[in-house]
Amino acid sequence: MKLNHIIFIFLIFMFIGCKIGKQYESPEINMPDTYQSNLSDTSTVADIDWWEVYNDSLLVKYINLAIENNQDLKIAISRVEEYRSLKRISESDLLPSISISGEREHEVSSGSINETDNELVAELSWELDLWGRLRWQRDAGIADYMATAEDKNAVYQSLIANVATTYFELMAAKRELDIIQQTAVSREEGVKIAELRYKGGLTSETPLQQAEVELAKTLTLVPEVKYTIRKKNNLLSTLMGQFPENTLISTYLLEHKLPDSVLVGIPSDLLSRRPDVRKAEQEVISANAKVGMAFTNMFPRISLSAEYGYESEALSDLFSSPYNYLYGQLLSPIFNAGANRARHKAAKAVLEQKALTYDKVVLKSFEETSNALGNVHRAKSVRNSLIKLEESSRTYLKLANLQHINGVVSYIDVLDAQRLLFDAEIRLNNAIRDEKISYVNLYKSLGGGW
Repeated sequence: MKLNHIIFIFLIFMFIGCKIGKQYESPEINMPDTYQSNLSDTSTVADIDWWEVYNDSLLVKYINLAIENNQDLKIAISRVEEYRSLKRISESDLLPSISISGEREHEVSSGSINETDNELVAELSWELDLWGRLRWQRDAGIADYMATAEDKNAVYQSLIANVATTYFELMAAKRELDIIQQTAVSREEGVKIAELRYKGGLTSETPLQQAEVELAKTLTLVPEVKYTIRKKNNLLSTLMGQFPENTLISTYLLEHKLPDSVLVGIPSDLLSRRPDVRKAEQEVISANAKVGMAFTNMFPRISLSAEYGYESEALSDLFSSPYNYLYGQLLSPIFNAGANRARHKAAKAVLEQKALTYDKVVLKSFEETSNALGNVHRAKSVRNSLIKLEESSRTYLKLANLQHINGVVSYIDVLDAQRLLFDAEIRLNNAIRDEKISYVNLYKSLGGGW
């Protein structure tokens, strides 16, 4: 059979082959209209690029270094390339394969008669996709590839959020160390004053001992905070794919600004924005395609092979003796103890599991986003309250010092005022840190950052 006949047959089967099985349809998810009854905005902060959200030159630099060097992200990118190649393999099965083989045989008999045979053969083989098995296989390969791509997006998103979170935690730890050291200096001055007053006979030894106790308690906090700084610094370096080094910060947390208003859009945006939701849907698409593959495996397969070549007894005659032929092979399952039917049922069970997992991921995404939004509002409210507490505590300490100098109150009142201010400063620092991190988590939960 001539090559143009083979091509003609190939084109015929391309158009007449059917694809049996249920095509994938996106599930209907009845998402709520808003996250809260008083929110109706359609814009979302997830539309903003991460380098604009984290408007800090050093933080942007660190995130870029992490994107360039982080090992987890490199592994995820490598997996995408792996599944890209597997997808190409599944697509190539739809097309005929062509191979060329050559053979030369030389035989010398006892009667000194030499015989030489030369053969050059081009072979074309092709499985006719009558029922759509290979097309289902292609669809599964594409969906698996897309799922790994979404997994890479999730790693990318998490990496950016982790760098930002660690950066804010490092800023907070360094600020806490400053507060402790400033408090220690103030309490050293308090010890000196108490010692002078004791030696001058103005007070008993008790205020001196009280001042020394407060100084010692303050100094015991230094090693723990320094260790926290070291851990956060090491973690930030690791995220950037580097060995630990002293990481700089640009500003104190209070000077690091984030938007006052938070736009979150509508919940249905999560279906198209969040990589974990997109990945879960691709896994449903892949499972549906594998159900189609399992179903079509219960039908016969037809495979065509064609050969076109030359054979001669002498090399000079190699191109003067052509031959060609076409043959087909039918593979039909007759009896396999219900294995193919069982495989189909198993594939349907996997599809059901993936569909339920998708529903679960969607519900979890809404829960995470709603919680993150509530946490932003809570953190902002706590921070505003602690700003007022810190200001009041500072005023109270100034008043207590003035009254103690004038003999109106005892030194224990001054110590109480110092404790209140120290506690308010630490809590405010932590509250500002928590507010920044809550914003990072909201941005991530909305699907921003990739």
